[in-house]
Amino acid sequence: MRGRLLAGCLVLLAAQQLRADGLSLDRIVLPSGFRIAEYARVPNARALALGTHGTVFVGLMSAGAVYALTPTADGKRAAAVRIIAQGLQRPVGVAFRDGALYVSAVDRILRFDDVEQHLQIPQPPKVVVATLPKDAAHGWRFIAFGPDGKLYVPIGAPCNICDKPGYARITRMNADGSGVEDVALGVRNTVGFDWQPGTRALWFTDNGRDWLGDDAPSDELNRVGRLGEHFGFPYCHQGDLPDPEFGKGHACGDFTPPALKLGAHVAALGMRFYTGTQFPAPYRNSIFIAEHGSWNRSRKDGYRIVNVRVDGTRVQSSSIFASGWLQADQKVRGRPVDVLVMGDGALLVSDDLAGVVYRISYIKP
Repeated sequence: MRGRLLAGCLVLLAAQQLRADGLSLDRIVLPSGFRIAEYARVPNARALALGTHGTVFVGLMSAGAVYALTPTADGKRAAAVRIIAQGLQRPVGVAFRDGALYVSAVDRILRFDDVEQHLQIPQPPKVVVATLPKDAAHGWRFIAFGPDGKLYVPIGAPCNICDKPGYARITRMNADGSGVEDVALGVRNTVGFDWQPGTRALWFTDNGRDWLGDDAPSDELNRVGRLGEHFGFPYCHQGDLPDPEFGKGHACGDFTPPALKLGAHVAALGMRFYTGTQFPAPYRNSIFIAEHGSWNRSRKDGYRIVNVRVDGTRVQSSSIFASGWLQADQKVRGRPVDVLVMGDGALLVSDDLAGVVYRISYIKP
């Protein structure tokens, strides 16, 4: 069993240890009426999940820990920031269901029962699954429960580009780890997905391969229309670009094209449908996507929050909702990772570079 718990460890975090150099919220550009504020300081904050009592759970990458953020009475910031587990292997993914927190730790899924009742004295986890691939490349996993009650777990490609059986897919399983089945194939590496209100269709982001140039291939926003649908990797990228190595003998028309091309190397990660009512009506049931930002592009791109409006199965429009983490001089001040809709309709955004969870709210101008 991996994992060691800290009993009642309230973590006080110094700003100079967490903030990216020169980060100022005044630099973040939002539409009129929106405000951004610091919700909590969490080093290397990655995936987010919301508990029944308003606790925000935060999975981390490099620190090997999971945090719990207890809100203030007005819900505008975290009153307490606690480590509830540590010593795990890249526990990025967090999902909450029936009082339990599920945590992905590369080759295993762990479950912390009645977690909100034991924040001060965390309990040892139970192992749900311990047979997932151990590969480090794309081995950290965003996880979430679907409206069908099943836990969705991606198996990213263990490479930049390769054709390896059993990888590059999204799977789902029962809450106890049984009944594993494939949901979507040809998915290089998704680090964010959600279900569309009303239709309950699964939408997900997917990161395109590297080293085909600055402007190709595009990251993708995809929609699953049927179980076992294939989205092209490694044979075809962005719906219309055959891979120079693996594309021979495969027609791009044989695979499902993306619902939206998001841009090359923007690193589209967390995404959620906006199910709150605080934001103006045009944002309701639209998608917010966190773009972590490019690392292998001659001129950086991404480092922002994008809003995508959909009508049924089709994308109507996309626009930049929040920007400023990438400055005009190409200096990076932060890297958005995940988004989470809170009970009051505010939107939380995690930033693993600045070590901050932000809260975006709307106040009528």
